[in-house]
Parts: sequence; structure tokens; C-alpha cells
Amino acid sequence: MLKKIVSISTRPGLFKLVSNGNRMLIVESLLTGKRSPAYAHDKVVSLGDISIYTNEGDVPLADVLTSLHTLQEGKPVDLKALNDESALRSLFAKVVPDYDVDRVYPGDMRKLFSWYNLLLEAGIKEYKEPEEGQTSADDK
Repeated sequence: MLKKIVSISTRPGLFKLVSNGNRMLIVESLLTGKRSPAYAHDKVVSLGDISIYTNEGDVPLADVLTSLHTLQEGKPVDLKALNDESALRSLFAKVVPDYDVDRVYPGDMRKLFSWYNLLLEAGIKEYKEPEEGQTSADDK
């Protein structure tokens, strides 16, 4: 599921990959539903390719979002309550207990929590790709 959701460094929010064009991608904002091109010079990253540093290696973003979804019981994260760094790190440690404190910055944590909220707002609650032979709710 996250392979088709992208972040574009020059634009706020998250986007769904709709189509490939000539030297560009056509993306749709998860917030507004507006479609626009993303060109080769834009830094586009699929959420499926992102992982979080831990002391034992890397954890895929899909696993982190699934853990956060379980911890939050499907509710959004209150970003206003995470104003100080200790509250931010405390919540993140509940989601990824062995995260690498030297390589995961508070800005990364805030971005992850805001992405989670955006995905929830867009109705996306399944973060992992379905196993072979299984169908996701989107395929039905």
C-alpha cells in the first residue's frame, strides 16, 4: 500500500501516485484530491522505501505505522501534545522501542506522526502489502 504513497520534498503533505508521464509522475494530494505533475528534479520518495534506524538494523515504515496504529487504537496522534522533545521521544520509544537515538531526529519523529495522521485522514489504515494469495480491501 505504501509503495503508491509518496512524499515530495518541495510540497507539504502526501500524494498518491496516479500515473507515469513523460519524464514526470502524476500525483494526487491525499488532502485536497488535486492532481499535479512531479518532475524529475523533484525529490520524490515512496513511503514503502523508507525505514527507521534501530540499534539492530532498520525497521520498514509500514511496520512502524502498524505499531503506531495499534498503540493509538486507530486514533490520530495529538501533535500539539508533543511540543517538547521529551514527550515526542517518549511516544516514539513506545512505537519503536529500540530506535537509534543518535540517528533518528525529533523532526523525523514529527514527520512520521504527521504522515500517520494524514494517512488516517485519507482513510488508509493498512500499511503493509498483502501477502501473495491475499487481497486487500482496495482490491475488492
